[in-house]
Amino acid sequence: MTPVHPVEPVSARDLGGYDHECDVLVAGFGCAGAAAAFEAATAGASVLVLEKAGGPGGTSAVSGGELYLGGGTRIQQACGFDDTPDEMYAYLEAALGPHADTAKLRLYCDQSVEHFEWLRARGVAFKPSLYDAPTWMPYTEDGLMWLGENAWPYNTLAKPVPRGHRPVAKGFGGQVLMEKLTAAAIEAGVVTHADTAAANLVLDDEGRVAGVVARRYGERVTYRARKAVILTTGGFVDNEEMLAHHAPVLIGHGKVSDGNSDGSGIRMATAIGAATRRMGVVEVALTALPAMLVRGMLVDGLGRRFINEDVYPGMFSHHAVLHQPGPYWAVVDEEGFESVPEDERWGVRPAFAAESLAELEAELGMPPGSLENTVEVYNRHAEKGEDPYFHKDPRWLRPLRPPFAAIDPREGFFGLGREGSGTGTGVNGFTLGGLHTTVDGAVLNHSGAPIPGLYAAGRAAAGIHGEGYVSGTSLGDGTFFGRRAGRAAAGAGTA
Repeated sequence: MTPVHPVEPVSARDLGGYDHECDVLVAGFGCAGAAAAFEAATAGASVLVLEKAGGPGGTSAVSGGELYLGGGTRIQQACGFDDTPDEMYAYLEAALGPHADTAKLRLYCDQSVEHFEWLRARGVAFKPSLYDAPTWMPYTEDGLMWLGENAWPYNTLAKPVPRGHRPVAKGFGGQVLMEKLTAAAIEAGVVTHADTAAANLVLDDEGRVAGVVARRYGERVTYRARKAVILTTGGFVDNEEMLAHHAPVLIGHGKVSDGNSDGSGIRMATAIGAATRRMGVVEVALTALPAMLVRGMLVDGLGRRFINEDVYPGMFSHHAVLHQPGPYWAVVDEEGFESVPEDERWGVRPAFAAESLAELEAELGMPPGSLENTVEVYNRHAEKGEDPYFHKDPRWLRPLRPPFAAIDPREGFFGLGREGSGTGTGVNGFTLGGLHTTVDGAVLNHSGAPIPGLYAAGRAAAGIHGEGYVSGTSLGDGTFFGRRAGRAAAGAGTA
C-alpha cells in the first residue's frame, strides 16, 4: 500500500501538549516490539505500544515460527548435538552473506543460548525432537529442524548442527510465539493502543525524538515519550513505491506479510536524517517442495540444474529467481514422487508427465536434448553415489527412471497458485533492509552518530543479514535486538 499521510517530523513546540505520555513508546507489536516492550518495562520504564492493526502479532504471528538459535541449547543437546557459538557463527556468516553484519552476528551467536533460555522463561516451549528432512516447515511438533547446515558447501565450513528451533505447534508456529511474548509484555505492565498507526516523529528544540503523532480511525493522537521511541514497524514489502525505489525484484510477486509492512517507520526516521542499510536485499521463496526436489532435481527454463537441491530452500530460491532463466521446474520420477509421504506433499501434483525426457522437454518448451543431457549426467554419477557438479548429499542420490513428471512452482502449495489466491509467479518474498542501528538499537544518522531518543529493531532495522537469509533469523534477530533496544531505551535520558 502507498502511504497517504506525510512523514515529516513535527515540532514539540507546535503541539501544545500531548494526549498520552510514557517513558518508552514502541511503534509496532510484532516479535521485536513485544521483546523491546517487555525489557523496557522490566527495566522500570512505563511503556506504551502502538499497533496499527486491531491487535498484536503483526507478520510475526503469521510466520512459520522458527527461531534460529544455537551454540548448545538444551534442545540441541537433548537431540544429541553438540554446538558452539563459533560453529554457529561460521555457518551464519557464510549463509547470511556476503556482507553479513559481523558485529551484530557475533553478539547474536555468543548470546544465543541465553536468548533461548529467555524465550523459555517467557513460556515458549520447544519439544526435544528433530525433524530430519529438508522442508520449508514441518507439519509436526518437532522442536528442532535443519536449515541447510548439513548441505554443501556449508558442511565444509562448520560442523553440521541443526539450529532451527520451533515452538510446539503443528505447522505455523508464529501465533504461538506471539501469544507468549504478548502475554509476557502485558504482564510486565505494558499498555497497548491498537488501531493506532504512528505517523510522524516529534522533535524537541534540541532535535531529540520526544514522541509520536499517530492516527486512530482518521483522528490525530499525540504521544510524549520521556525517554525514547522504538520503531518496530516491520519492513516495506507492502509499499509498492518503496519497492520500486529499492527492491524492484519483488514487484509482481507474493508478499510474506500481514499486509502492514508499509515501511512507515523507516520513512519517519529517514525524514529526520536516519541512515539506512541493505535496502535492496530481499528474501525470496520459490514454491517448490524440498521433499520433491531432493528426490529429483530443480532445473531452469533451459533444463539445467544449478544448485544442490538439499540446501536451505531459500538458497535454491535465490539462485533461481535472482540468477537463472525461468520458468523453473521440479523434475522427479515416479519412484521419487511416490516416496514422499502424502501428508508431506502439501497438495502438490505434477503439471506434466511423460514416458520419456524428450516428450517432457517438448511439453515444457525446453531446447531439445537439454533435459535429457542433464538427467544423463546426473544418473551417471548417481549410480556411484556422487554429485560432482553440485554435491547433493548421497542420502538423496539415485538414478531417475521413467516415467517422469514436472511440477510447476507457479501452481503453489495446497492449490493456492494461479487458480487460487496466489500471484501466479510461484515466488513470495519480503525485504531485509532497514534503518542503520547499533547493536543496542540506536538509530544512526548519515554521519554515523546516534539520533537522540530513537531506536529500532526487527525488519524496520538492518539486522544481522548480508545478502543471504535463513529461516528463523528474522524472529531470532527481531527478538534478540528488540530486547537490547528496550533495555537501552529504558536507560536513555529524559526528553
